[in-house]
Amino acid sequence: MARTRIKLASTNIEKLNEVVNTICEIASKSGIAVKGPIPLPTKRLRITVRKSPCGDGKATFDRFEMRIHKRLIEMPADTRTLHNIMRLPISKEVNIEIKVIEE
Repeated sequence: MARTRIKLASTNIEKLNEVVNTICEIASKSGIAVKGPIPLPTKRLRITVRKSPCGDGKATFDRFEMRIHKRLIEMPADTRTLHNIMRLPISKEVNIEIKVIEE
């Protein structure tokens, strides 16, 4: 039996949760048992730069951070449900990856 694994990633957690909730709603309306959403570890990208443009002066630094939030959803592969999920309007901030795994 085939399974579908959906990986979602975004820097905006609100939009990510909206997409996850709509996918779970579509699956529950079609009567499919869904595993997830499973929160994966958040990736933090950190950059430290000097405040001074010339490099002289006091040793003061700016610290910037970008967080990438990830979710994982697993469900049985159903063509009608997958078709509805692929037709969802998804924001450009949310990356989605759908894999069908044969067992």
